[in-house]
Amino acid sequence: MIVTTTENIPGYRVLEVKGQVFGVVVRSRGIAGNIMAGLRSFIGGEITEYTSLLEQTRRHALDRMILNAKRMGGNAVVMMRFDSSEIGQTMSEIVAYGTVIVVEKI
Repeated sequence: MIVTTTENIPGYRVLEVKGQVFGVVVRSRGIAGNIMAGLRSFIGGEITEYTSLLEQTRRHALDRMILNAKRMGGNAVVMMRFDSSEIGQTMSEIVAYGTVIVVEKI
């Protein structure tokens, strides 16, 4: 599966546009992680517990998007983006989205 943030894929021709696709994940940091992150926020600097959580969540959202794109019959996703938001004070939502297409090499 080709996934790109660009509108076109050099060297490929678009045969069909299947439509929009997304992969969404909502995650919560455990109580221990929140306590550690809270303590680190007093000192300053990167809060590695949250960095790790968000990296894993983005990867999970991307994997879900790719799975959904395959189910739609596509072999590429263009204009891929991430979006995120908070739900309450303890949960993060990450969405990977784009447009599913079928391409062939020129």
